[in-house]
Amino acid sequence: MQVFRRSDRSPLAEWWRTVDKGLIAAALILLGLGLVLSLAAGPAAASRIGYDDPFHFVYRQVVFAVASAGVLVASSTLNEMWVRRVCAGLFIICFFMMAALLMFGHEAKGATRWIRVWGTTFQPSEIIKPALLVLSAWLLAQREKFPSGPWAPIAFAFYAVTVGLLLLQPDVGQSALLTVGFVIVFFISGLPWLWASGFVVGGAGVGWGLYTLLPHVRQRVDSFLNPTQNDTYQIDRAREAIERGGLFGVGPGEGTVKRVLPDAHTDFVYSVAGEEFGLVLLTLLTLLFAVIAIKGVMDAARHHDTYRRAAGVGLYSIFGLQAAVNMAVNLSLIPPKGMTLPLVSSGGSSLLGSALTLGLALALTRKQPESSLAHLRHA
Repeated sequence: MQVFRRSDRSPLAEWWRTVDKGLIAAALILLGLGLVLSLAAGPAAASRIGYDDPFHFVYRQVVFAVASAGVLVASSTLNEMWVRRVCAGLFIICFFMMAALLMFGHEAKGATRWIRVWGTTFQPSEIIKPALLVLSAWLLAQREKFPSGPWAPIAFAFYAVTVGLLLLQPDVGQSALLTVGFVIVFFISGLPWLWASGFVVGGAGVGWGLYTLLPHVRQRVDSFLNPTQNDTYQIDRAREAIERGGLFGVGPGEGTVKRVLPDAHTDFVYSVAGEEFGLVLLTLLTLLFAVIAIKGVMDAARHHDTYRRAAGVGLYSIFGLQAAVNMAVNLSLIPPKGMTLPLVSSGGSSLLGSALTLGLALALTRKQPESSLAHLRHA
């Protein structure tokens, strides 16, 4: 069905013709599945925390899912120049918010990652991740136009101060995810071997330092390597819930893992899905994430423009990697890490950050508008 006439050259028509509608549909399906799973896990979480309204998290999920859909579509309409401008503004705002966390942040579970805004909490690290990758890709692409400029050191400095603030919260998982995304952007932009060896050596050193200095990091790694000698309660219950669900699940509302795990509506929502809806839903979730990440990376990799290629590959990569980490934790394949399932888990900052990441990636991988092609042919 043709939504716009071919003669229509309005911005909305150009966006509709050039954006990947299949990836948008996949993202909206994930948001819809997140609403279904909030109905499954939300009431138990609200009761455990002490909210009077059992549907507190369900209503919250609806609000942020609608807002995230708007962010996804709106950000995907931007051109490459406005993507860069928006990310520059978001980076500055979120950087100062993360600095302010050290003094005024809201502490939960031993970490200070949230700031209170309008009666709710906001996690600026969810927004600064895609902003930093886009800015880094643009800075590194400037080496082609101005080879003598210190573009790589500037990009690395932005990355280093951002990861430094993340580690002070502390948030090791987000730091690792951002580091992988930055290395991918650097690699796609033409990573010199000197920089590559520096990342490997530096990463190994930082990893060992975090294992040595942070007890919770050491405990999680040790519990994964030696499960019989350490506390593995959460990941054991998550894995058992998926096994109990079988192929079709025990039925909506009949699961038990959501009542025994404190983060069943966020970090372990994949296990709730497996227990109540079975392997069928887990397969659908995995396929949706795989399609978005793989097709997105392939689309971005085909671009001749270095900035769009590096930023697009980096954004799609961290979106897919975050989903992979969450699922791997639920399946006891890697050490436990509190990381949400993009567009599905409960959490306003996570939903908005995931939608922004995907929307920016869609904007950078849109096809060349027909009007622009016609202009080039006549130039």
